[in-house]
Amino acid sequence: MIMKKQILSLTVLLFIPLFLYAQADKITGIWLTEEGNSQVEIKKDSEDRYFGKIIWLEEPLENGKPKVDDENPDPKLQSRPLLGLQLVENFRYSSKKGNWQQGLIYDPDNGKTYDCFVWFE
Repeated sequence: MIMKKQILSLTVLLFIPLFLYAQADKITGIWLTEEGNSQVEIKKDSEDRYFGKIIWLEEPLENGKPKVDDENPDPKLQSRPLLGLQLVENFRYSSKKGNWQQGLIYDPDNGKTYDCFVWFE
């Protein structure tokens, strides 16, 4: 009986990190924006940080040319294409809080970058 309890305890301890790892990666994948006009793919890098970039635009062209980041306050960045643009950066998963934090999110509609955290309800 003691041996069964030890095996059960060991099994539970082995699966807890896997569960937490799975929770951390819940944010990865392809997400449709709230407006439904673009998709953002979120991936994790080798340092367990999460980044996201635009991989699809409903209307990728404007006047026959690729849409660009024309609302960016930095004139040097206003000509970069929106398709492939990194919007989400440096998020880290907090298992204690159950959210992704310390990240930044860029809004190409107004050219502003915001501190941000993400959670699921």
